[in-house]
Amino acid sequence: MELAFHVQNTLAPYGLAQGFRRLLGVQTVPPVVLCIGSDLAIGDSLGPIAGTMLQHLHKGCYVYGTLRSPITAKEIKYLSMFLRETHPGAKVIAIDAAVGETSEVGLLKLSDSPLRPGSGANKRLGEVGDVSVLGIVGEKAGFSYSALNLTRLNLVYSMAETLCGALEAYFTEKTDKNSQFAV
Repeated sequence: MELAFHVQNTLAPYGLAQGFRRLLGVQTVPPVVLCIGSDLAIGDSLGPIAGTMLQHLHKGCYVYGTLRSPITAKEIKYLSMFLRETHPGAKVIAIDAAVGETSEVGLLKLSDSPLRPGSGANKRLGEVGDVSVLGIVGEKAGFSYSALNLTRLNLVYSMAETLCGALEAYFTEKTDKNSQFAV
């Protein structure tokens, strides 16, 4: 299942929060949010910006990948094992920036499949997450790194705000009356 919301859609945070509820179901353990990316290229900074915002918004959830301590795609193969051992039973929400078709720029895509960082650049770095969010920050070109450097910071920042609003709504609202999930 995949849901997509444009960052300019004022209902996007609510739609994404509803999608998280549907995909993650009732949780007794708070999910882990893994924000992948780098602060070296604006287009690749969606994860670290969202992670930093989420850390400031909501102190009770586990967030990995911030502007201060970014997690890049190359670290995924080590991180999967670390997360399983450190947070047994917790669902992992993986967030990353991506490039796509011109018509997709600005979309936040929520999926029930793992994230495969680097796949847009034909890299096989592994997969991570039970649920993934891809923010389409630029148009796919032959050399994607240049697209990531030409991305508008406003777009990335707005996407991070929308995503954090959705996660905050998901974390603070119980998914079920009997749920012990309280972050």
